[in-house]
Amino acid sequence: MSYLAIILTFVFVSNFILTQFLGLCPFIGVSRNVDSAVGMGFAVIFVMSIASLVTWFVYHYILVPLHIEFLQTITFILVIASLVQLVELVIQKISPPLYKALGIYLPLITTNCAVLGIALIAVRSGYNALESFVAGFSAGLGFLLAIFMMSTLREKLDTEWVPKPFRGVPVAFITAGLMALAFMAFDKALLQNLLGPM
Repeated sequence: MSYLAIILTFVFVSNFILTQFLGLCPFIGVSRNVDSAVGMGFAVIFVMSIASLVTWFVYHYILVPLHIEFLQTITFILVIASLVQLVELVIQKISPPLYKALGIYLPLITTNCAVLGIALIAVRSGYNALESFVAGFSAGLGFLLAIFMMSTLREKLDTEWVPKPFRGVPVAFITAGLMALAFMAFDKALLQNLLGPM
């Protein structure tokens, strides 16, 4: 699979938020304003990219030679948790307001199933190290795209009249559902028409 195909696949066709419905907790929780959504998006891009690369090396150079591939999920979670701790420390030092805005959702990246999902997909798809990194980066870009669009829509909805029963989280879920429907237009057939057979 070409690198462009990997990028388009994980940003649009198999967007973790809008087509695979992974990582919805921070998507709904942090998308109340654009600044915190973008900060979370970049944190997820970093963690997904590095986690995909590191877990590829751990899998191929530790788990496979020792014939303990069955420990991949636990091992990958440990790698992801370590990376999230690093990101948390960096954000706390660089931008205390962003750290405060992200709150509990920043350490929750550790349990974000999208991060573990891309690590597992990269290994099971037989990607090489660079393809794994590109897949992780692209999945993170897809997350950033989805959470940015959601935050702009939610900020706009906060200034508009919304019936009382739908205010807050209910209208956020309706908006997310409509965004997911829009992303269903991107499919593998469209990707093959754009890039040719993969």
